[in-house]
Amino acid sequence: MHNIKTLISADKLKARIKELGEEISRDYADKEDVHLICVLKGGVMFMVDLSKHIKEPPLSMDFMAVSSYGNEKTSTGVVKIVKDLDESIEGKDVIIVEDIIDSGRTLSYLVQILKDRNPNSVKICTLLDKPERRVIDVQVDYVGFSIPDEFVLGYGLDYEQKYRNLPYIGIMEL
Repeated sequence: MHNIKTLISADKLKARIKELGEEISRDYADKEDVHLICVLKGGVMFMVDLSKHIKEPPLSMDFMAVSSYGNEKTSTGVVKIVKDLDESIEGKDVIIVEDIIDSGRTLSYLVQILKDRNPNSVKICTLLDKPERRVIDVQVDYVGFSIPDEFVLGYGLDYEQKYRNLPYIGIMEL
């Protein structure tokens, strides 16, 4: 068992996610619908909770799995699509829901792939942002928390596929 220090409590997560959902509802109130694309596996808990707070417009969901980490603590820089979307996004207003953005490589790659599929719009919503780690500039439209350059886990984020079930964001102390 690793020693894990709480960075963001479960209560702070819930409150901020509610605010993000309300903000998205306001921004998309004049749209027919919004299509959330969850980047698996880490983003699933965030997307589920976020979707509960998007009151309008109606929304649909899809999932993608991409890999740039493997079992490492830092990105390898090589992005691989492991699971692609099930439905076309042509003409849809898309929000990519991500657990964490650090280097920006994965999101930059993903945004370009999705824009090539002719959606009406593509925006990014991330729970966690590490701006000081940015290697490639990406426009992040909705940010839950900006965090320091620490290895974090919990609430969907993992270390070797473990600790995703923690209800808070923690820092693993080595």
